[in-house]
Amino acid sequence: MDNFKVSVIVPVYNASQYISKTLDSIISQDFDGFEIIVVDDGSTDDSLEIINRCLAGCNIPHKIIHQENAGVSVARNAGIDAAEGQYLAFVDADDYISKRHLSSLYNGKTDFSLTLYAKKEGDKLVSLDTYPQDVISAHDFIEMELKMQITFNFFQLMYRSDIIKDNNIRFTPGTVYGEDTEFAHKALNHGDEIAINNEVTYYYVQHEDSAIKMTEYRRFDIVRIFEGLAEFYRKNNKPEFADLIITSRIPKAIFANMNFFFYSGYDFDEVLGKMKELDLLEKMSRFRGDAKFKLKIRLFLLNPKLYYKIWRKLKNSID
Repeated sequence: MDNFKVSVIVPVYNASQYISKTLDSIISQDFDGFEIIVVDDGSTDDSLEIINRCLAGCNIPHKIIHQENAGVSVARNAGIDAAEGQYLAFVDADDYISKRHLSSLYNGKTDFSLTLYAKKEGDKLVSLDTYPQDVISAHDFIEMELKMQITFNFFQLMYRSDIIKDNNIRFTPGTVYGEDTEFAHKALNHGDEIAINNEVTYYYVQHEDSAIKMTEYRRFDIVRIFEGLAEFYRKNNKPEFADLIITSRIPKAIFANMNFFFYSGYDFDEVLGKMKELDLLEKMSRFRGDAKFKLKIRLFLLNPKLYYKIWRKLKNSID
């Protein structure tokens, strides 16, 4: 496991438009002692051909794994199983990283390290949160995430490999929304400290075809993920995190995704029907916390249709 400092894992499925830029950004790192593991998840375009071409003349150690299509979770897990690095880093096939990404993350000491990311949509770049300290405990970081005091994505982190492998932490197969949040939480639960570098080194590229299809409500899958995490934290003797999930994180996630559907033009009755089907209204009513947010939830639950009409009027006046 000490052959490489870092293993960079890249799951790929039909990413022929983007994968060369992604791999070029990894190959161009100003960092020595890492390997690249690309897992082709049964692509039906020419992604595999491009991968082979990009890495053919590369002097960085690399593995190319080809598997039948089984989803991004299974692809990432295959990469973890093949990794020989002391630490693990993940880069999605349509994103890219700055040449300082690995050198900014790696310190060889802390269980985890973190850099910032920016969302790239067309020519527009949006940088997200910075963090107030250079080192934070994993416990405090989890608490801040559950209270939604920070925004965070799993690919910002570099993970010590033995934490992942010794505790058999893997991405849940078949889950298409929230599997990365689950993975990060379970990993952080088994570690101590996160070193933080407030430098943007990861670029999360949003495309029209990367959004969840309008006819699907998979965003609400995050509720099931967090319910599983609540049970996980109870079993790991952290009932305070389980309570935070039930009384804060889940209600906020439901409300946020509901508003996403409204902003995206979904039919009100269809959204409300789906929420009732999944028992999300009752789960949203469990919120305990900020009085202003609690009032929003209460008003919606008292009269969802009226709340929606007022929301549309306010939205249109702002637009």
